[in-house]
Amino acid sequence: MERINVTRSLMPSLEEYVEEISSMWETHWLTNMGEKHQRLEKQLKEYLDVPNITLMSNGHMALELALQSFNLTGEVITTPFTFASTTHAIVRNNLQPVFCDIKEDDFTIDVEKIESLITDKTSAILPVHVYGNICQVDEIQRIADKYGLKVIYDAAHTFGETWKGKGIGTFGDASTFSFHATKVFNTIEGGAVCYHDEEIGAKLYKLKNFGIKNEEVVDGIGANAKMNEFQAAMGICNLRHVDEEIEKRRHLVECYREHLEHIPGIRLNVWQSDTKSNYAYFPVIFNEKEFGYTRDEVYEELKKKNIYARKYFYPITNAFDCYQGIFDVNQTPIAQKLSKQVLTLPLYGDLDGTIVERIADIIYSMSKGK
Repeated sequence: MERINVTRSLMPSLEEYVEEISSMWETHWLTNMGEKHQRLEKQLKEYLDVPNITLMSNGHMALELALQSFNLTGEVITTPFTFASTTHAIVRNNLQPVFCDIKEDDFTIDVEKIESLITDKTSAILPVHVYGNICQVDEIQRIADKYGLKVIYDAAHTFGETWKGKGIGTFGDASTFSFHATKVFNTIEGGAVCYHDEEIGAKLYKLKNFGIKNEEVVDGIGANAKMNEFQAAMGICNLRHVDEEIEKRRHLVECYREHLEHIPGIRLNVWQSDTKSNYAYFPVIFNEKEFGYTRDEVYEELKKKNIYARKYFYPITNAFDCYQGIFDVNQTPIAQKLSKQVLTLPLYGDLDGTIVERIADIIYSMSKGK
């Protein structure tokens, strides 16, 4: 059987992409916020239903520069059950991450534990929407308002999602998105920051463009995080197809659930009420005692069949080698436990339903409760 990866990039037809980029051979405008960049920014603002949006070269720079735009100091409360980018963005801004544990049911930050971590050095909360599961945004905002803190969401997993009819990018002071090739929607590499305050937009513009204000004035110190025109063109094309991609994923998720939900020792992702899902990931939690095998053993068995699931997230970020001796993983026991039990199974729109059934059959065959 051909190799089955955990995901596969959404792509338009070659003809559609070539048609989209062909005008660039006339304009020779390849970067620096050209026509395609501006068009995609406008389209995404409407699609995501957000007040303001600034495109970036990638999701990490979106997060790093979003934090920088708020002039934060001291400590930022976040979770370790996330991709490396979240924690690194905090540290690279000379801020101190303070790790809050997560909820066992949906993997998001445990709001009941946030207040005990707040000190006079705390300046912000950086919660992570995980696997498309949305954080308790109302309670997080209540806490932030009580203590005068900024809220910047890592929304990399929640492109296009809504909660109670509101675009996910409208919550908090800002939300950052990744448009990496592995995401539901991609611009090859890319990202964006969504925000309410237009002054933040002006800061982000300079931060992503060398601190340049105009042709003759450079009054800030910035990076280079501009999305180029080839990336924007891919985004324009993919945006035409992303709803179809999400619908295909929905059917595959339903197929997975039908075949796996009754197997002892397996826990599937929760359904969140009031959430319009993008079906970004399909995480499975394996309880070794009940299932009969560890997560790692299931991973290896699938790998033997040329099926590449992902231990996502493992290790958790406060256990990284680069932070050895700095953070104590024992302070986030639920995140640590789940990181050793979770496996995300292959999921992308063009995945054949028969492959989903085969994956489920392999997992079922390993269960001691079969």
